[in-house]
Amino acid sequence: MKLGMHICDFTYPNGPARLGADLADLVRRAEDAGIDTITVMDHLFQISVVGPSENDMLEAYTALGFLAAHTSRVRLLTLVTAAVYREPGLLAKAVTTLDVLSGGRAWLGIGAGWNEEETTGLGLPFPPVSERFERLEACRSACRCGPTPRPATTASTTSSAVRSTPRSP
Repeated sequence: MKLGMHICDFTYPNGPARLGADLADLVRRAEDAGIDTITVMDHLFQISVVGPSENDMLEAYTALGFLAAHTSRVRLLTLVTAAVYREPGLLAKAVTTLDVLSGGRAWLGIGAGWNEEETTGLGLPFPPVSERFERLEACRSACRCGPTPRPATTASTTSSAVRSTPRSP
């Protein structure tokens, strides 16, 4: 059996000044304990089922890059990225960069997006459901994702700026 750990709250007792050190300690301990996968939410603000929107929320791919630097074995992914948060090519670039720099440990978890309040709260467009699913397909195409989850390194578009040397098997 493989175990994963989901980090859904970045509001720690020591506050933002110690968040980096606290988070690094947490993921090192998790990896040492045998955790196989670490996931983070890809939200722009804290969601109400976890805490108030004023709580700390890190940008997911920056946070995963930080986690990659403080671990050596765990798989890393968002649970889950909303297709409306990033342009498809930029998302492919972010995930492949994470994969290359982490030694092949990045995975892509992606959905159409559901949280209109947080999306529009940062000035991002929140299209109707049909358009969100079209955007999801565009992201899947940019990342060459099939109907089942695959490693992020399969990402590619027509731009060589997005292509990275695959690291994951």
